[in-house]
Amino acid sequence: MNVDGLVCPIPITKYPQVQLAHGGGGRLMRSLIHDMFVTAFGEEVAQHDGALLSFEPSMLAFTTDSYVVQPLFFPGGDIGQMAIFGTVNDLAMCGARPLYLSVGMILEEGLSMETLWQVVQSMQRAATRAGVRIVTGDTKVVDKGKGDGLFINTAGIGRLESPTPIGPEQIRSGDVIILSGDVGRHGMAIMAAREGLDFESTVESDLAPLAEPVLKMLAEGVEIHCMRDLTRGGLASALVEIADGSRQSIHIRERDIPVREEVRGACELLGLDPMYVANEGRFVAFVPVQDAEYALSIIRSCGHDAVLIGEVQAKQNAMVTMTSLIGIDRIVDLLSGEQLPRIC
Repeated sequence: MNVDGLVCPIPITKYPQVQLAHGGGGRLMRSLIHDMFVTAFGEEVAQHDGALLSFEPSMLAFTTDSYVVQPLFFPGGDIGQMAIFGTVNDLAMCGARPLYLSVGMILEEGLSMETLWQVVQSMQRAATRAGVRIVTGDTKVVDKGKGDGLFINTAGIGRLESPTPIGPEQIRSGDVIILSGDVGRHGMAIMAAREGLDFESTVESDLAPLAEPVLKMLAEGVEIHCMRDLTRGGLASALVEIADGSRQSIHIRERDIPVREEVRGACELLGLDPMYVANEGRFVAFVPVQDAEYALSIIRSCGHDAVLIGEVQAKQNAMVTMTSLIGIDRIVDLLSGEQLPRIC
């Protein structure tokens, strides 16, 4: 297929429209990003949470993301708050101090001004909490029925604070894996709000900014090899992608991964695996074993219930394995799509 002089590297039929509509993560999206976007734009396209740009005498981190969550408001947050924290968190995962954001809004004709004002106020409060400034933006309006209320795009710039590179290629055998808190709450909060599900306890999103614990670890000299926030595809997908990027083997223990009882119960009821449910305020960090306890204490001092969940093993098979609750080891792999679409 030829479009404006570019030959499409893959047949369009490889990505049926129904899969694109309902699969926001997993093996399909990973393949699409590599086969189409990286092929078209080049290998310099960042496949981590952000790109590092050299502006002497310092380095900048630059990232962008779009938010299409439905419903716009959910227990524990809203689309505006998510847009700010999500972009701030991507910068933090690069080891950067978030500084400036841009905001682009696509509004559907008929969206109430009251709703928009609620979102805008929420974004400003979130920016203040995260210590960033919204410095530029854009607004577009699309026909009724074409925009699902409101879509938001944000881009962020931060100053690199890490003295050494952070990414999957820096992981070493023997590194331990720190998880900053319980998993699965965001995805289940969205699902409950969207479908009108009524659980005994309200499930609230874990939506939160993550720059504070990251910057504190860096300031205290913790040697961070890799970090990743656990958004689309959840903990399992993030670890599989990191293992693939590092060409290292990762082993985790299910008993050490915190899942709240209301989340576990909701997942069992709906046939979902909390390991693959998205989070918006959780991350994993890979650090040398000698830094583990200090890193844990720093993250906990910032209000997160951080735990050790596994380690990098001396195997070169780029595989993630997990010891289950009953003591059996199994392989953790990517799903073909995503369990819950439109959650971020």
